[in-house]
Amino acid sequence: MRRRRPLTRRGVAAIIAGLLCMIAANLLAAPILLYIAMLLFLLVIIAVFVVHVPRRSGGVSRRISTDLLTVGEQSQVAVRFDLRALRVPNGTWRDALPSAVVGDAAGEFPTDNGTNIRYAITGVHRGVWPVGPLLLRTIDPFGFSQREQEFGDTRTVTIVPEIVPLAPINSNVGASGGTAHTASTRLGQGSDNLSPRHYVSGDSMRRIHWRATAHRGDLMVRQEEEEASPDALVVLDRTARRWERAGTGSDPAFEAAVSAAASVALHLVHEGYSVDVLDSAGAVLGSLRGHEDDRDSLLVALAMVTPRGEGRDLISLYDGAPPGPVVMITGRIDEEDAALLRHGGASAPILLASDPLPGTLDAAAALGWSSATLGDDVASAWEDALPARVTTGSGHVPR
Repeated sequence: MRRRRPLTRRGVAAIIAGLLCMIAANLLAAPILLYIAMLLFLLVIIAVFVVHVPRRSGGVSRRISTDLLTVGEQSQVAVRFDLRALRVPNGTWRDALPSAVVGDAAGEFPTDNGTNIRYAITGVHRGVWPVGPLLLRTIDPFGFSQREQEFGDTRTVTIVPEIVPLAPINSNVGASGGTAHTASTRLGQGSDNLSPRHYVSGDSMRRIHWRATAHRGDLMVRQEEEEASPDALVVLDRTARRWERAGTGSDPAFEAAVSAAASVALHLVHEGYSVDVLDSAGAVLGSLRGHEDDRDSLLVALAMVTPRGEGRDLISLYDGAPPGPVVMITGRIDEEDAALLRHGGASAPILLASDPLPGTLDAAAALGWSSATLGDDVASAWEDALPARVTTGSGHVPR
């Protein structure tokens, strides 16, 4: 961080004016100018002494109202500045902010609340970024000398991708919601969900379902079922060649893809699915089972994800049987790449590509994918890709 000079522009001007007065005093034989020069030098020396000699120390603690700051979301930062000095100096304060957040982190010191400072920040770019240190700048009453001193350490702020509300998956793709289409395992004993079935030889008489027996006229027994939430899979394609700016900074297309991955995963959890979020190499970015900690862990992982490496075949990412919905989020993809995207019998394969080349969506549709182009509007792309909107002929919504 660039250090400020000990003298302000006014202080430098006072020194220059003093030198000119000394020269003029000798040339014009005017002693009064020499006195003026000495006075200017003395004032500058006193100003430097007043500003720089007093010892100041202190601690800084920051509290951000939101643990995870979403892109576009505003949060409040409360700074407690414990300054130890002979007197509280008058000056200006400034908290060093990264380029990933914007906010008015500067003001007069001391503030209306004394040494307690508050300001608002807004997330701009996802990632983990440092906030701080706090800088206190003081100037003497004449404005000749200045001092800028850092206090406290930095505190990191985690900016996670934007979460966009999405339309529900239509029921004609096999699930109108995970909880509405749970898989059942017959147990024969237990105390989970009860459903009647016909009596077979060997069933205990204690398990007879008398109400169902009276209703149907046949002997019925209780059949217990154990519910298990269906699985969904979200794959974020991080393959470097899919993205134009891999490793060179922020890529708007990749940022939209990360936002889509987070939004789709949380949306499917809301619909009742157990969701695994993987990258194209098979690394687990998050597993969502309806817990708040799962959500935060996923968002933190997505806050730091970048394009890199190569991907694997999609089917090789499955753990066992094919899941229900499979959402593949990728970047630049051509017709040949799409022809290799086998979904392995997933009930609702959905493809979102930020830069599909001509013929790509048709090739994907031929394999059963419901696809759409992913732009800045994640919600619109998701709605276009929903299987309920797929036309019978081409396999994707005409654009």
